[in-house]
Amino acid sequence: MQKIKEYTTPFLIIVIIVAVFFLGMLYTKVSFLENGRSQPAGVAKEQQQAPVVNNDPVKVSIDDDPILGDKNAPVTIIEFSDYECPFCKRHFDETLPQLVKEYINTGKVKLVFRDLPLPFHNPMATTEAIAANCARAQGDDNTYYKYHDEIFKRTKSNGNGLTKDDLYKISDDLKLNTAKLKICIDDPKQAEEIQKDLTDANSVGANGTPAFFIGKSTSDGIIEAVLTSGAQPFSVFKTIIDELL
Repeated sequence: MQKIKEYTTPFLIIVIIVAVFFLGMLYTKVSFLENGRSQPAGVAKEQQQAPVVNNDPVKVSIDDDPILGDKNAPVTIIEFSDYECPFCKRHFDETLPQLVKEYINTGKVKLVFRDLPLPFHNPMATTEAIAANCARAQGDDNTYYKYHDEIFKRTKSNGNGLTKDDLYKISDDLKLNTAKLKICIDDPKQAEEIQKDLTDANSVGANGTPAFFIGKSTSDGIIEAVLTSGAQPFSVFKTIIDELL
């Protein structure tokens, strides 16, 4: 019996060590899948909050995208966003109203909204982006932002926050031509504008939403700015803007 115990004890210790090792590997894998959403490298993601990225300034174009505020404002914010991203909605709910009150309505800042629908929020993220552009086509930038605001107010986010019928209802409520909007949404050419924004976002390092570039306005619409990523509090924007002003 003594010899059996001598052989059994080391064997049990080895079994326990191996079991602990594999349990650790399993926990690491599960944590990666939960926290990383199994995203392959380079795939855009939604960002809750992150520090200002400390990198060299990049040149970012406002393109021909809708402007909120005075077109001649001295500071420009270019926002790359996803209508179905919950952190973009948080920015809309909590930070944007303060930016509008203190800087946009006072003529100090203009906001340019550019689309960055994330793959795992499609098809609705892209459909919503197209719908807002179609609303703009029936009016102007103010029409766009009225539609933009209603999407963020009504969506529950995460890719299934709205349906096409909800988008038509927004159109009806804003007294737009809903029949015309439906045709526009289903037009394959509308996706080209979204793809242009996606390409530009990738070229300037905006691989998550929301992503902001804040810089001095220029006559050619190309600002030089550092990426500010995530659902940042108003204080972060205020610091950057005040320095530019």
